[in-house]
Amino acid sequence: MKGTVKFFNEGKGFGFIAGEDGKEYFVHKSGLKEGVTLNENDAVTFDVEEGDRGPKAANVAKEGSEAAPKSSEDKPKDPE
Repeated sequence: MKGTVKFFNEGKGFGFIAGEDGKEYFVHKSGLKEGVTLNENDAVTFDVEEGDRGPKAANVAKEGSEAAPKSSEDKPKDPE
């Protein structure tokens, strides 16, 4: 799903995303993809999971950043 960051407190590690469906989703820092930092009004993509207190955002990435290489997975293979 796509959405927009409404609030994110990096010190406390949580915030809220307004989804394109009009609902608001809780996001915890553990739900961010590696290396992602959130700022107010960032466009993001995310999955919706059921949390203890209702739906929450997971696998959160800034829109357009999913194709960014992951350092450990994109190492060149050893020549044979």
